[in-house]
Amino acid sequence: MKTKAVFYHAGCPVCLAAENNLATALDATRYDVEIVHIGQDKARVAGAERAGVKSVPALVLGGAAYHINFGAGIEALR
Repeated sequence: MKTKAVFYHAGCPVCLAAENNLATALDATRYDVEIVHIGQDKARVAGAERAGVKSVPALVLGGAAYHINFGAGIEALR
């Protein structure tokens, strides 16, 4: 069974660089990765907040939020 991984970002250069690195870093045989551009899909902000995302880019892996770099605070994306 694959582990669910959700990568949240807002489309900024920091976020896009993290997305590119993420694509090569996670083993596709072990992780089911979903990329969510919450800058374009505001309906996903609430779910990101419930998952513990405080800023983007962030990776939620196995239910834990990992903040990669500070591109934008989640409150700025509402």
